Amino acid sequence: MSISPDQITAIILAGGQGRRMGGIDKGLQNFKGAPLALHALLRLQPQVGSVCINANRNLGVYEGFGVHVICDKEANFPGPLAGMHAALYEADVPFLVTVPCDVPRFPLNLVEKLKAPFEEDPSLQLTVASTAGRSHPVFCMMRVDVYESLDEFMRSGGRKIDAWYAKLNHTVVDFDDVDAFHNVNTLAELKELESRA
Repeated sequence: MSISPDQITAIILAGGQGRRMGGIDKGLQNFKGAPLALHALLRLQPQVGSVCINANRNLGVYEGFGVHVICDKEANFPGPLAGMHAALYEADVPFLVTVPCDVPRFPLNLVEKLKAPFEEDPSLQLTVASTAGRSHPVFCMMRVDVYESLDEFMRSGGRKIDAWYAKLNHTVVDFDDVDAFHNVNTLAELKELESRA
């Protein structure tokens, strides 16, 4: 089975509270002269058929990037699973790729590698990126028909990504470049990453 880019939508998860950045909108913080979420968008666009952004504030700014913006279906910014849930609900293609907004240098072959196991095993439901034995759970690709599983998990009070993944037929995909998955949680970390880039 071969999966074409047109069969994949990607969602940039920028709907969180940004608590460790003092509550500011992390996706709109500048990295090398452009918002973090825009860096993610530009890296994803060549890899998939379409890209959208999950956000819960500053919607007009995100819409100004020229992509569809999806809000959480639940209030209170409950985290990345809520963004995945909202994107799965709206998806009209077979596969969804998710990335966080705070990792501006993720691999340019991210989708190519995440989709390869699906092409080998049609029973797979989800793949997740990993480096040096450490999982990066928000970097994943899933079949959109896992929506009902996630909906049930969240309705039962589930919030931990790994706990939901454990319910699915999933596999880990190894990447070599550890630095490519370096995320920024504070303004100091953002400044440090910019000085190293």
